[in-house]
This record gives sequence, C-alpha cells and structure tokens, in this order.
Amino acid sequence: MASLQAPAYPAGILVDQGLADKFLEPQLMPERLEAACAKAGQPLTLRRHAGYDHSYYFVSTFMADHLRHHAERL
Repeated sequence: MASLQAPAYPAGILVDQGLADKFLEPQLMPERLEAACAKAGQPLTLRRHAGYDHSYYFVSTFMADHLRHHAERL
C-alpha cells in the first residue's frame, strides 16, 4: 500500500480491529496500514473495538457490516 501512487480501492477499505487481540502489537499493527493508506490517499475506515480479540465472536459480530460494505461497492 505504501508504494502506491494512487488508491488501489478508491471506494475505500473497511477494517475492524479488536483492541484485546493478542496479535495486535506483535503482528497486526493496524497503525502501519493506516499510515500507508494515508500516504497513498487510500480511503480507509479503521474501526477499533475495545474488549474484542481475534475470535469467531469478533468476526461474526462485524461480518454483516463487511458484507454490506462490499455489496454497496459492487
């Protein structure tokens, strides 16, 4: 993303991140995606959720939002 000169997905990217995710700091580092998108002018909605981890419950909680996001862009 950081090497792009223009947005790859002009309609935007939606990311949900649980703040209790054990992979947050050592692996996921969403702030890097956020910075790269800003540099490329890539629209990004990065939603951070307190109390959520990387579990099925987290994914299932926000799945409908992601399906709707993609359906609106097709």
